[in-house]
Amino acid sequence: MEDKKVLLSVKDLEVKFRVRGRILTAIRGISLDIYENESIAIVGESGSGKSVFTKTFAGMLDSNGFISQGELIFNDDELADTVATPTKFDKFLLEVVLKQLNKASKLELGADIYQKILALKAEKKEKFTLSEQEHEKMQDEIDDLKFRRTEAYNLKLTLNTRKERDKVKETNDIISDCDKKIKALEKTIAQTVRAHKQAAKADLEFAKYYAETMAKLKEEYKLALQGEITEDTVHRNEILGKEIYLSVGRYGALERFKLIVKLILALRKAMRLGVDLTNDEQLNQIFDPIAFRVKFLDGTTETQLHGVCVLNLAKIKYTKDWQKIRGTRIATVFQDPMTSLNPIITIGKQISSIIIKHQHCSEAEARRKAVELMKKVGIPNAENRYDDYPFQYSGGMRQRIVIAIALSCQPKILICDEPTTALDVTIQAQILKLIKDLQKEFNYTIVFITHDLGVVASMCDRIAIMYAGQIVEEGTVDEIFYEPHHPYTKGLLNSINNSAKDNDEPLVPIPGTPPDLLKLPKGCAFMSRCPYTMKICEVQASPVTTYSETHCCRCWLECMDETKITVSGEEAAANE
Repeated sequence: MEDKKVLLSVKDLEVKFRVRGRILTAIRGISLDIYENESIAIVGESGSGKSVFTKTFAGMLDSNGFISQGELIFNDDELADTVATPTKFDKFLLEVVLKQLNKASKLELGADIYQKILALKAEKKEKFTLSEQEHEKMQDEIDDLKFRRTEAYNLKLTLNTRKERDKVKETNDIISDCDKKIKALEKTIAQTVRAHKQAAKADLEFAKYYAETMAKLKEEYKLALQGEITEDTVHRNEILGKEIYLSVGRYGALERFKLIVKLILALRKAMRLGVDLTNDEQLNQIFDPIAFRVKFLDGTTETQLHGVCVLNLAKIKYTKDWQKIRGTRIATVFQDPMTSLNPIITIGKQISSIIIKHQHCSEAEARRKAVELMKKVGIPNAENRYDDYPFQYSGGMRQRIVIAIALSCQPKILICDEPTTALDVTIQAQILKLIKDLQKEFNYTIVFITHDLGVVASMCDRIAIMYAGQIVEEGTVDEIFYEPHHPYTKGLLNSINNSAKDNDEPLVPIPGTPPDLLKLPKGCAFMSRCPYTMKICEVQASPVTTYSETHCCRCWLECMDETKITVSGEEAAANE
């Protein structure tokens, strides 16, 4: 894969959902590179996190979902390149920004002393309140009780108050018991905090030490800030000012002003803490929560500023940024074409409206392009069927139209979310062949989501096996089919029809069901269904074992010899 360009790089991605007062982790530390013009399949049972994973980089997460950590780096040279021509007002604004940055840079002179002041304040705070471990323990207990109360309340709403009085009484008792325990815990926390405060106030020796040390540090800090910044710092601030301007240039005037203020405050905070602002990684962390950082490039003229940004899809917050990516760069074909199409708008209008929106062409030009796309996806007599409604098309033809809509803006990544599930077996092969044939013309990358390994055997170049929000095995098609290592991969292969097998040989299903993501085991998520479970599987998640440049697996069975692990489950738990 060395000769192929990485189109999307996923690094340590974690996606969570807020569900009934608790946090559910749907994606757990996924790292994966998706290459240009390849076909990769994401395979797993329902609930394994396949669709959530692809929705994350397509910007379609549900409102209660969020990315808690990780990066989604999208390598698109056209979108990353930024050129701006500052107006007279912009130049005045750049001067104001530079003055603010130079003023804030004096804080860097006393950064070491400020860190000592913060450490002293933290020491005092710890004496006056709960320790981090105590607070975390009590908060976990309260969260568990609140979850139990919510579950009981939801159950109560489903009960018939006349016919199921005993159950109603039982749920009322659970709710009442949870309320009492929550109040008791909150009271215990308040009492513990009061006891800590009283003990701290009685500690006169610490109070004297704190007052004297704090006064000394503040005096040192005041003297340090009276120094002057260097020419190198001024030059660095000039570049930072230009990066701020380039980073917010795509926003409206009012939003741009607000973001400039936020970025100056964020940089001021970083300077006070002594953050290295010449480090790209540190700067990206400062910029990303507010706006994409556009890195300033040397060699620009006085009239133009030129920069390039790292497109981290995990940090996008601006709607217009997603409008430039979703549809034009990343498109999706969903499994049910009838729910993807609007039943009261003609087929042609649904294709041409997307073309007009993203390609900014005339209606006549959009119609011509739409008809041409309809022909390419195999719609017979496309000119006459342009004004038909979805109900006038068969299931297979509707799915062809959905593919046409997805390809209307020539995306770089086409996500196919089980596109053949709702179709007849004879139509499935046609749709799969169509998607693969069009790839040669449009040069897009296919990300194929399915639970059936048999579907992707001749369709994809690589396969990633997902289970309980993790990629448990990844490799080429040949490696997965002929050299599977993870027990889950072997289970998926044993549960599909295989012409090489004896016809009388029964299919072997995977026993059990996927785990509850709210109650995941401490160790391997597959251990309750795995025939090879060991004690270490119960207490510790396995590391990744690599077999080749393209093949890796996450299983203790595969790394026992390599890591020479001989500890029992109890010893592993003790080591943790």
